[in-house]
Amino acid sequence: MNSIFSNHSSSRRHGRSLLLALVVGGFAMTGASVVNAQATAGKVFGKAPMGYAVAARSTTTGAHRQVKVDSNGRYSIRELPVGNYTVTLKEGGHAVMKHLNVPVIVGRGSEVDFDCAPGQCSETASK
Repeated sequence: MNSIFSNHSSSRRHGRSLLLALVVGGFAMTGASVVNAQATAGKVFGKAPMGYAVAARSTTTGAHRQVKVDSNGRYSIRELPVGNYTVTLKEGGHAVMKHLNVPVIVGRGSEVDFDCAPGQCSETASK
C-alpha cells in the first residue's frame, strides 16, 4: 500500500511543479511585453561631417538635445520624446543645415543624413 501512495504523491508534486513553471513562465513573458509597451521615446541618427554637432529641437515642446558627430561621421540622439523635431547641423555653434518636421516615433529611429563635405555645408531647409 505504501508504494501506491508514494507514487501518487510523487505524481502530484511533479504536476504542481509543472504548473508552477508554466505560471512563472507566463508572467515572465507578460512582463517582457509590458516593458516594451512602456517605451516612450525614439531617436534620430545618421551621417554628418566629422567635427560638427547635430541638434534636435522639438517643434512642440522646445525640448533640445545636441551631440557631436563621431570620427566615423555618424551621430545618434537617443531618448527623444515622441513628436516632430527640427534637426540641425551645427559648425562652431552656428546652424549650417536643417531638416524640418522629422518624426520621432516610440521605439524607432528616424535617419537624417547631412550629405555635405566639411566647409561646404550651407543653410538650407529640407524634408
